[in-house]
This record gives sequence, structure tokens and C-alpha cells, in this order.
Amino acid sequence: MKLAGRVGSMGRCRVTVRRLQAVALALGLGLLVPAVSAQAQAPEARAQTQAGAVQLQASVFPPDYVAVRETWRPSDARLLASDGRELQRLRTDFSGRRGDWLPLSEVSVALQRAVVVSEDRRFYEHSGVDWLASASAAWSSAWGDGVRRGASTLSMQLAALLDPALRRGPGGRGILQKLDQMQAARVLESHWTKPQILEAYLNLAAWRGELVGVDALSRVLFQKHASGLTFREAALAAVLLRGPNAPLPTLVQRGCALLRELGRPDECQGLRGFTQAALSRAREARFDTPALAPHWARLLWDAGLADAHGEIRSTLDRGLQAAAVQSVRRRLGELHGTGVSDAAVVVLDNRSGAVLAYVGSSGALSEAADVDHARAIRQAGSTLKPFLYGLALDQQRLTAASLLDDSPVGLDGGGGLYVPDNYDHRFGGWVSARTALASSLNVPAVRTLMLVGPDALAERLVALGLPLDRGGDYYGYSLALGSADVTLLSLANAYRALARGGDYAPVNLRARPGAAAQTGVRLYSSEAAWIVGDMLADRAARARTFGLDSPLTMRFWTAVKTGTSRDMRDNWCVGWSADYTVGVWVGNSAGASMRHVSGVSGAGPVWHDVFDWLYRNHAPGEPARPPGVAAQAVVFGEALEPARTEYFLGDTAQARFAPPDAQDDPGRPRIAEPVDGTILALDPDIPWDRQRLRLRAVDARARPVTEARWFLDGAPYGEGRDPGLIADWAPRPGAHVFELRDAQGGVLDRARIIVRGGRFAIEAEGAGRAPSVESGVPRHENAQPETPADRRVRNDSDAQGKH
Repeated sequence: MKLAGRVGSMGRCRVTVRRLQAVALALGLGLLVPAVSAQAQAPEARAQTQAGAVQLQASVFPPDYVAVRETWRPSDARLLASDGRELQRLRTDFSGRRGDWLPLSEVSVALQRAVVVSEDRRFYEHSGVDWLASASAAWSSAWGDGVRRGASTLSMQLAALLDPALRRGPGGRGILQKLDQMQAARVLESHWTKPQILEAYLNLAAWRGELVGVDALSRVLFQKHASGLTFREAALAAVLLRGPNAPLPTLVQRGCALLRELGRPDECQGLRGFTQAALSRAREARFDTPALAPHWARLLWDAGLADAHGEIRSTLDRGLQAAAVQSVRRRLGELHGTGVSDAAVVVLDNRSGAVLAYVGSSGALSEAADVDHARAIRQAGSTLKPFLYGLALDQQRLTAASLLDDSPVGLDGGGGLYVPDNYDHRFGGWVSARTALASSLNVPAVRTLMLVGPDALAERLVALGLPLDRGGDYYGYSLALGSADVTLLSLANAYRALARGGDYAPVNLRARPGAAAQTGVRLYSSEAAWIVGDMLADRAARARTFGLDSPLTMRFWTAVKTGTSRDMRDNWCVGWSADYTVGVWVGNSAGASMRHVSGVSGAGPVWHDVFDWLYRNHAPGEPARPPGVAAQAVVFGEALEPARTEYFLGDTAQARFAPPDAQDDPGRPRIAEPVDGTILALDPDIPWDRQRLRLRAVDARARPVTEARWFLDGAPYGEGRDPGLIADWAPRPGAHVFELRDAQGGVLDRARIIVRGGRFAIEAEGAGRAPSVESGVPRHENAQPETPADRRVRNDSDAQGKH
């Protein structure tokens, strides 16, 4: 009983102290209260309160209004275009979601009124402290009527926002801290105007969740500018100030009460649904904020190119960027159903290396919109061929008119035979280097690499800034067809070296509008670079593959090359004019194959759109021919190609080009397919009698042979067929020899092949099928069971670049 009485006495003492504090606060008696309060507070609490008071007194208060406004920082960095207009916002601070500082003139009058009525109805009458409200709140706290009343004016709340020492702690504010807050508010009112105080409060206050400031509130929750907030929206915003994280029913109740005070009781109808919808938008993107270059903003931010105000000034052309984004969305929409979902675009200024447009993904169409596909590693396809031909021209191993044999070739790939094929699976015989490059023929490119060497090409590609991490021996001859992985940004910049006459310089991230021309490193002679550009700009030379009318055809001079990687996983279109280099990639984030989409049909239309926009008001001139390039009229033997004017380096010019065997005698027939040394593996998922190997014999000029007979393993094959036409054979496991013989039985050519897939022979035997001479499938006793390695056909088309 004594203990209970003592506890009750202590409780009555605390109530008395609290009442005295409240009365003191209401009367503003700052001398009496500290003494009373000190006896009720623990030593730690007293020290904390006194430290806060000292901090306030020691600091410069109030801070200058202009300084507060200018030191305000949004939570987003702003990417600016070359003309200073905003292109993108990039979230860089996750402590709060802050927008821009808005002047009071850009804030709805309805919101200003709602906040004043809700938080400080005598705001324009007091000098920082509303003594009447303080007395009412103190009386309620001391003798409690069950209702808590706030007494903090807008000036007092702003003082706490400006000075951390005045902010409410976990246990609330102590009496001394409250008195310090009152004093700070009076000082603030003596230096700032009422509009300045209201403006600062609206911009610094927390509203809901992580939303700080009226700009973030209005653009996110209400998806509009702050100047357009209605009374209903203003009422909801005002009650959020009183309870930023209050539950929905509380907000609806308070909001309706405020609307009645504002003389808008009709707005209470449907308020619950309205409030719920607004709160559901708390994580949405900002209203009316451009989002044109998120990946470029991130790249420049990571490079440390933002200024002290969080602004990133770039060389992006806002109109061009918007046009590139629009083209990507429109063209990918046209390809709906083909398995295409993503794209990337890079536009570079040839002189300065500045980036004028940068689209990292297709945005909402992408399965991985945050991935920067302009810097993602992808297989290059045929886009590496210009660098190969430029190297061969510089080494004078060929000219633009040199003839290359577009016929099957088998090369030792280390463990098997590498047999490149063309995109359309057809061969054209002898073609000029100009036609081979412009029409993106694969076999001539491989033959050119045989002249140059994989190591030399790999070293040149690395010097051009392409991210090859292996030497030429690793890629082998497939490097000619783009088996290496590159990024769109590095590839476009490598093409820019050709546009600059062979002079390489890195992308200039720090370039500013009007930047001077870069000084680079010469990797190609200006003559070789010019000839490569002339070859890629030749509409007639690429007509063999692309036709005369395609997205690659412009009304002005451009040099362009396309590429398609293995299984149509990526396609590219990269080219340049005298002023710009444009690179486009189209594909899928996950690397899935596209359906019947190549570089000319996928990336080509976007490339065309971008260049059309760049020269919408004028047409560029053609690059000037270097003095070291000689013009020469040429003709081709056997009328392989039309006569024309061709261009040569130094003393390499000549007037006539003909195949080495182009005489009246067509030469000795040979086996074009299969290539000698081929290793085949039967597909286990396809019945063996449905699988075929093509047979083809040609003369020295790649024409079909009509006077020769096929033999398979010493026995005639295909009797009664025209041996000059394409025949086929149903392969069976084992080693086989094809021979081409003349009428007297003499062997003209021989091709040895190996077919793997022993289980097919076992199945055939079990089914009672006897190998026929016609099918040319004698059984071999030493046939081995198929292994996983057997399933890989050595004359595959892996890493073959396709146009």
C-alpha cells in the first residue's frame, strides 16, 4: 500500500509538471519553465535539449531566403540537350523524391488556401507564433478534453525544416525545444516575407511516403502541374501535411472536413475513390517529364559529368533524339510477330566525336528496358567486312575491281572443316571486290581474309576500339563474317574512322555543342577509306543482294553496311555521310532468334529514318576524292560485270580484269559440293531417309558441268540424271568418296567425306532395309555410336555473317 501510494504521488507530480509546462508555454514564460522542466527531465534529456538550443544559437538563423532556394537539389539529375532543354531525369538520390523548387506563382491558389486553412488559419495575422492557438493547445494538453490540437504555425514548421536542432525527435519535442522553435519562427518572420515563408514551406515539406516538395507531390500523385491543382486535390494535399502516412479513412474524413471549411462540401462526394486513386500513383513516373535518353543520362552520370546543380549538359539534339525514339517504336511495331522487341540507335558527329542521339532500348516494347543495348555485347555479323577490305586495299592485296571466286571453299578449322556459305545459299562465281563488299557476299570475304590473315584483322579491329578479347587465331577465318562480339557504340565509332578518312578517335563524352574537330590516330590511308566508302555507297553494286530500291537507298550520298548474326539473333545497319555516322541494332534482349528479319529489313528502316531527319532541309555533298586515288575505265572478261570507272590506289590501276582460267577452254571440271574433307553428322531428330546432301559440279568459271559423271565409292551414282544439275544424296554413316569422271572413266576431281550417326545404320538394318547403290550408302562395320560431338556438323554456318 505504501508503494502504491508513492507511485500515485509520483504520477500526480508528473501531471502537475506537465500542466505547469503547458501554462508556461501558453503565456510565453521562458524563465520559469526551464527550472520546472529541469526537475522532471532525466540528465540525458536535459543535455540533448540544451545541445539543440546551443546549435540554434550558434548557427546563422535565419538563413537567407535566396540561399535556401538556390541550395535546393532535386532527387533527380537532369540531362539537358544541346539547346539546354530537358531530355531526361535520372534518379540519383533515394533519401527522398524531390522535384524542382517552384515559385509561389506556379502553385495553385487553391492549394495555398487549403494549406493555410488546415495548418495555420491566422498565418497572415501573427508574427511567427499564434499565441491563441498555443494557449488552446496548452489548455487541452493540461486539462485534456480528449482532443489533440496543434499549435505549430507554418513559420514554426519551416524553422524546424531549416534547422535540424528544432526537428521533432522520437519522443516528441521538449518544452525548451518548443520555445526555441517559437523564437526561431519570430526571427524568421522578421527577415522573410509571408509569401517567401509559404513558398519555402510548400517546397520543403514532406507530403506522402518519399514525396518531398509540392512539385513532386503534384506531378506524381495528381499527374499534373502544381498550378492546376483543384480544391479537391488541394484538400487532400493539405491533410497529407498533417498526417503524411495516415490511413485512407482518416485522410478521407479530414479531407471532407477541410473541403467544408473551404466552402466546397459538394467535393466530398466520391472523395474516397479519388483519394485511393491518387495514393496508388505514389510510385509512378513524373507527369510531363521527358524520358528520351535514360541510358545516355546514366552513362554520363557514371562518368562524373554532372555539375554541382545535378545538371548534365550533353550534345544530344533534342529533335533528333525524339525522332530516333519515334522511329524505333514505329518500325518495331511494323515488325510485330517476327520476334523483334528491341533496338538501339547511335548518331555521332564525324568531326568532334560528339554523340547527337543515343537510344539504348525500345522502352515499353523491350523485355529489358533498363539494359543499355547500345553498349551490350553482340555478334557483329557482316558489319566487320569494310575493315577487312580496307586493310586489303591498303596492303595492295586487291583493288576494288579485283575478281574474287564466290564458290564453295573448305578451310581447316581445327577439328573440322570450315565451309562458309552465302546468305541465300547461292554462289555467283567470279565477282569484283566492289560487288562482293556492297552485296555482302561471304565466301569472297573469307578469301580476302586468307590474303590478309586473321591476326592482322583482329589487331586492326582492336585498334579501332572494338572489344575483341581474343586473338585472330581464336576466331579464325570466321572473323571475316563477324564471329566477334562488339557493341553498337564501339562499332559506330569504328565506322566513323572510315568516315574521317581512316583517322580514328574515341567517342567524345565531354564534347560540347560546337566542339572542335578531334585529332585521331591514322589506321587506314585516306585513299583506302575513301574507296571503301565509295564501294558501300554504290547502289548498283549492292543491287545483286538488296535490289535497287531498299531502305539503304537515300536521295544523297551515304555509305552503308548491314549485318545479321547467327540464327538472326541480331541485325545491324551502320553507315555514314560526310557529316554523321549512324548505327542501328535490332534484336531481342534475351538473344532469341527473329523470324525472317535481316539487317536491311530490321535495322535498315530505322537507319533510313534517322538520316532522312538529319538532312530533312538540305542534302550533303560527297566526300572529296583524295589526290592519291586514280580513276580508270575498266572492263571485265567474259562480261562478268558491266564496264565502269573504277578507283585505284597508287600504281595498282589496270584496264581489264578476267578470271585466271577465263580462256576459250572452260577448264577442268571440279566438285563444288561437297567440299573435300567435309565431316557431316546426321540430325537425330530427322529420319535418315529425309536428310540430303547437295551435289554440284562446275567448271573453272563456276558454270554447271554437263559432260561429267558422278561416282560414289567406286560405283556410278545418279545414272540417267543430268550431272550438270544440282542433285542430292541421302547420306549414310561412314566414310565415302565422291568422284567426278569423264566419258573415258578418267577421274577429274575427288571429294572425301565422313558421315557420323551410327544409330541410323542400325535402325535401317533392323527395319530390313538394304543399302542401295543408288543411294550410295554401303554399310561400314566400323561405324561408331553417335556422340554429342557427332551432332555438330563441321561445315556449319556458325558465325557466318549474313546481310
